[in-house]
Amino acid sequence: MGTTSSIRRQRVSRPRRARAVTVAVVAVLSLPAGACSQEPAHSSPLPLRSVGEVALPGDGSRFDYASLDSARALLFIAHLGASQVVEVDVHNNTVVRTVPNLSQVHGVLVVPERHRVYATATGDNRMVALDEDTGAVVNQAQTGQYPDGLAYDPKRGAVWTTNETGGTETVIDAGTAAVRGSVDLGGEVGNVVYDPATDRMLVAVQGRGDLAVIDPATLAVATRIGLPGCDHPHGLALAPAVGAAFVACDGNATLLSVDVAGGRVTSSNPVGDGPDVLAYDADAHRLYVAAESGVVSVLDERDGKLHGVGSDHLADGAHVVAVDPATHHSYYPIPSGSGGHPALLERAPNP
Repeated sequence: MGTTSSIRRQRVSRPRRARAVTVAVVAVLSLPAGACSQEPAHSSPLPLRSVGEVALPGDGSRFDYASLDSARALLFIAHLGASQVVEVDVHNNTVVRTVPNLSQVHGVLVVPERHRVYATATGDNRMVALDEDTGAVVNQAQTGQYPDGLAYDPKRGAVWTTNETGGTETVIDAGTAAVRGSVDLGGEVGNVVYDPATDRMLVAVQGRGDLAVIDPATLAVATRIGLPGCDHPHGLALAPAVGAAFVACDGNATLLSVDVAGGRVTSSNPVGDGPDVLAYDADAHRLYVAAESGVVSVLDERDGKLHGVGSDHLADGAHVVAVDPATHHSYYPIPSGSGGHPALLERAPNP
């Protein structure tokens, strides 16, 4: 998810964010001396330890999504403010390359079986396919207005882009980049994921406050799941083995657990202000929630429901997270690390 002038989407005229900033200013002015406005209301120590920090190229502008090829230990990071994708070898702690000229790149998704990296060049309303081995542009496709997150449907070899302000999904052939169709969601959209358990695409529809369940074969909305208690659903992750979806509500700092088959919300948890990117470690049954406020929340999943185990301010700008299912390490690109330059923070679970 991107920002206006450093908090959210690089748009200068978003009424929802303008109201949020006004409220935040009032809250800061009312804090007692010495209080930290970035600390969550009910903070507790993160169950994480620092492993290392990798200096990243470019300026201290905003990063967005990140995607990991665990087998090759290659992490691809969208550096939105620099309009480039940064590739990092997380085992050797080195930057492999940067891929430039991806206008306002938001989403990035590596698909290892295809040796492809897909990115949304939001400034040009394009999806760009890159060769994972060389970083070369292979092909590209036009999308709807303001493409953001991405998902891959392996059964049909299709890439889906969420066109946030357009309120649509663009469905693109993963090999040829031919546009196969689009889905109108009836309101501004958040993230999209493919659910292998149900063979459905799930989309957080911000403009309607629900979760759309789409048949990828017909591109029709099969059903909608209401999200009571959720203001502006955006972030989305899945635990297919237990039939659960996790939805981040960035308007009221809430994380919902949803029973996909049952079509109902099963639990609700507070998280840091402005929850954005989610990463689920299936083997560890652990969800990471990175927020615009720099707060990271860690929750453990049991029977499809989430239970908080820690939530605290990690770093300014730490609203992006990726997790390695092989090592259980998590990664957070931030605009300014210990040396004052952009950096990738690496954390491991406490023993």
